[in-house]
Amino acid sequence: MSQLSRRAFAVAALSAFTTGAAAAPRRRQATTELRGMWLATVFNRDWPSRSGLSPAVQQAQLRAHLDTAVRRGLNAVFFQVRPTADAMWPSTYEPWSQYLTGTQGKDPGWDPLGTAIEEAHARGLQLHAWFNPYRVAIHTDLSRLVPSHPARRNPEWVVPYGGMLFYNPGLPQVRTFVEDAILDAVQRYPVDGVHFDDYFYPYPVAGQAFDDDAAYAAHGGGFESRAAWRRNNIDLLVEEVAARVRRVRPTAGFGISPFGVWRNAATDSRGSATRAGVQTYDDLYADTRAWVRSGLLDYICPQIYWNIGFAAADYAELVRWWVKTVQGTAVRLYVGEALYKAGDPQQPAAWQDPAELSRHLTLAGRYPQVRGHVFFAAKDIALDPIGAMARVVADHYKQPAKPPR
Repeated sequence: MSQLSRRAFAVAALSAFTTGAAAAPRRRQATTELRGMWLATVFNRDWPSRSGLSPAVQQAQLRAHLDTAVRRGLNAVFFQVRPTADAMWPSTYEPWSQYLTGTQGKDPGWDPLGTAIEEAHARGLQLHAWFNPYRVAIHTDLSRLVPSHPARRNPEWVVPYGGMLFYNPGLPQVRTFVEDAILDAVQRYPVDGVHFDDYFYPYPVAGQAFDDDAAYAAHGGGFESRAAWRRNNIDLLVEEVAARVRRVRPTAGFGISPFGVWRNAATDSRGSATRAGVQTYDDLYADTRAWVRSGLLDYICPQIYWNIGFAAADYAELVRWWVKTVQGTAVRLYVGEALYKAGDPQQPAAWQDPAELSRHLTLAGRYPQVRGHVFFAAKDIALDPIGAMARVVADHYKQPAKPPR
């Protein structure tokens, strides 16, 4: 743990024992709440629909997503602008994203981030810039990266793992570079927020080890374990990005959307009554609870991507746990919602019911600490195959709401 955060984290740990149970649920009618959607660009998931489209078609598709957000009563868009150590703006540090033209480093002929901000603001939408800190490529061949790519110029920064390439979070020079690449956009554009998703150290892959032996030997002295050192590396990234964002663009909120389970109660008495196979603290080395309790973030948006009553990770239990976690802090709680599961035949029966997501908002709405919801993701909001989003809008979004600032 960094020296700057050590005292705050100690205070947070004490408060966890002195804070009472979460406030009793009550219903509320919100006139100020976040109603957001993620707009994913990795793999061309939401936008653009495929690489290589003309600027005019890409722009038209982008405007269509923003129009859909307005039509659905939303007020914020989380736009993925750095999906794989690349950029959706003319970055000083990294190449143009391959998801625009099909060729990494090729100028698309326009500025997606700048245009998205302009078009979103014209529609009354907030535009939050969404960055993935460490993912470099969705393959393991450095030679496939554009020759000027920082990962090719600094191959010692990179670790292959699980069929992908990642920057090594244990190297101080990597942390500085990642922060500089992110702040390049924050300094140059009037973004309403700076957003990280759930990827820190990569999700575990059976039978594989993330090879950071050399970095641990060089920088891990003084830590009780490699796991503690890894968590400190991520703590430092979060702490330093938070400080730099607040200094450079104090009107922009900084928040993170982690995997919904910090730790299971069977692992840690402070954890949730869940039996999740992944725990962010232990597997991704992301101490999301501590970031909230120490006030490092402006908001937390856990991805509570399970249905009400799901045995291993009940939506209702996790909402209660996160409500208790933010209680007594200034950190706003938004809930990440798995709209993409609605109607998917591979999902449990609850997700075949168009009313499941609406029930989520009804349940969460009983807690004043829940300040809004973000839906994954834009393509699913537009297609809405079983009408789950339409049901949310009819039940909860008839009246407009302003996003918290």
